[in-house]
Amino acid sequence: MTAETTGVLLHCDGPVATVTLCRPDVLNAQTPAMWRAMSDFSRDLPGDVRVVVVRGEGRSFSAGLDLSVAGAQGPGSFAELSTLPEQECADRIAGYQQGFTWLHRPDVISVAAVQGHAIGAGFQLALACDLRVLAEDAKLSMAEVTLGLVPDLAGTKRLVELVGYARALELCATGRRMDAAEADRIGLANLVVPNAELDAAVGDLTAGLLAGNRDAVVEIKALLAGAAGRSHTEQQRAEREAQTRRLRDLAGRGE
Repeated sequence: MTAETTGVLLHCDGPVATVTLCRPDVLNAQTPAMWRAMSDFSRDLPGDVRVVVVRGEGRSFSAGLDLSVAGAQGPGSFAELSTLPEQECADRIAGYQQGFTWLHRPDVISVAAVQGHAIGAGFQLALACDLRVLAEDAKLSMAEVTLGLVPDLAGTKRLVELVGYARALELCATGRRMDAAEADRIGLANLVVPNAELDAAVGDLTAGLLAGNRDAVVEIKALLAGAAGRSHTEQQRAEREAQTRRLRDLAGRGE
């Protein structure tokens, strides 16, 4: 499958992989074919990749679901999904979710470079990444409710973790749009920069992520990712165990 047929491209350059949504003529609106391709990227990723950058070609990151596909009658359409037995429909959606959840992988740090629209599935793709750099013109919205749907691409838990239950409920239940300044204020953005500086800012962040010891960064990500589910005592134990592994490895005594 090529970028022309799937609408998404994976390019690897040493320790950095870039996932590019390349349907700029429709503001990188997403399709099931794109989600399947993105899921395959996880298996195609070389072992030396440490950072994955997700970006959209053109003036928008992603305007969300391609309604010309979802609203039609063919494979992946709402009409087709609605005819499936409940478990088969849920299993189909689970496959779509894999196009997003691989960005949670413990051995990489994922960075979304967001300009213009990040709506619905586009917002959830940005949420799937560990870090988000926003251009000043970014507009974000969890717009599924406007179609009578729920966010189902693994975005709801990440949103609650970042902004809290009440704010997440308000954003999802209203589907309203927020600008980059608000996203920054409520904790969705790591950095907001002028549009012309987006690529440079992502490059600087990527360089900073690559500067540290890879195994230490992997341990740090695991510590922080699991912190919310641990008590203070459990987190302290996890820190001790991680540090013991690092000390042994640095002394040449690791497994």
